[in-house]
Amino acid sequence: MPHDHPEHHHEGMSPSGHPYRADDDTALSYWQAMEIAVRELLIEKGETSAEAVQRQIDAMDSRSPANGAAVIARAWADPAFKARLLDNAGDASREMGFDIGPMHLIAVENTPAVHNVIVCTLCSCYPRNLLGLPPDWYKSRAYRSRTVREPRAVLSEFGLDLPDDVTLRVHDSTADMRYIVLPAQPPGTDGWPEDRLAALVTRDSMIGTGLPKAPA
Repeated sequence: MPHDHPEHHHEGMSPSGHPYRADDDTALSYWQAMEIAVRELLIEKGETSAEAVQRQIDAMDSRSPANGAAVIARAWADPAFKARLLDNAGDASREMGFDIGPMHLIAVENTPAVHNVIVCTLCSCYPRNLLGLPPDWYKSRAYRSRTVREPRAVLSEFGLDLPDDVTLRVHDSTADMRYIVLPAQPPGTDGWPEDRLAALVTRDSMIGTGLPKAPA
């Protein structure tokens, strides 16, 4: 026998009590349809397999800022590696086993006199091989346009207020050239092991919108 329970639904809420969310199902874009067609053709021709494609997707999804943090920690702990990183960041990262691909990667060093910040004004080019997927704000039009026009104001909104005597340099990434910031090593951490140093490195410090964590 059915039970009669009064239902109290608030406007904009589903019966489960969660806000309604419109479906985001849309027709495939031209590029999405092209990717599917090319992928299926390559599999049909035996050039690759569905399993190989999935392995590559899994490898890409596994990338995270922890990769970049390991590189930064090595640079802090090993002056010779730091020199190689600043000379050719791609080759130095490959030394540690990270797949950089054909991308030209440049490391820019923060010092007491210079602070670097990364942006991509064209779209959202980002060193994904070391940092994983970019945060939503990095892809936003506001960040992409304002960072080159008023970088100090943007950094202030991230909670980073730089002294007036610090030179601020903005680096614009491209499809072929990406940047990663080598933040200044926090004081009091000389001689720390790399895993402990890596725990201080934040994603935002490698973009330039933040600083490493202070040692506990």
